Amino acid sequence: MAAGPEMLAELRRLRTRVPQLTGALVAGVDGLVLAHDTPGVEAEGVAALTATALAVAVRLADTTGQGDFRELLVRGVYGYVATYAAGENAVLTVLAQDRVNVGRLHLESRRSGARVGELVDAAERARAPAPAAPAVTRTRSARASRPTTTEPRTTTES
Repeated sequence: MAAGPEMLAELRRLRTRVPQLTGALVAGVDGLVLAHDTPGVEAEGVAALTATALAVAVRLADTTGQGDFRELLVRGVYGYVATYAAGENAVLTVLAQDRVNVGRLHLESRRSGARVGELVDAAERARAPAPAAPAVTRTRSARASRPTTTEPRTTTES
């Protein structure tokens, strides 16, 4: 799926609302980059690592009875890496300086994750093939004595 301009615009709005963000990216749950605004950071590598961390986080939440994955926060000496669920098919990963207000980071990133999730899920639904129409079979009416077009003609029919 190509990165839509709406997705990239949402990442830029997020970085404006939280000035301590140093990067933001949207990745599919398979680790492929869908959109990124990550100057100085290799987006593909971060997306691949995000997919790996997501798999562990999903399993940990499930094993401990905490329910579906919502978010993951990693704190390092120099800052934070946070990953948020973004609909059914993607995640939002943000990079932040160590002086970020973590409450604000969560608030704004959750909102952006929900918006990005809507965009990604809508694009996935649009790409999915339409369900096949149910097969229509013709049946005999009570007054018709001819066979229908879907039934083979046999010698016993008149």
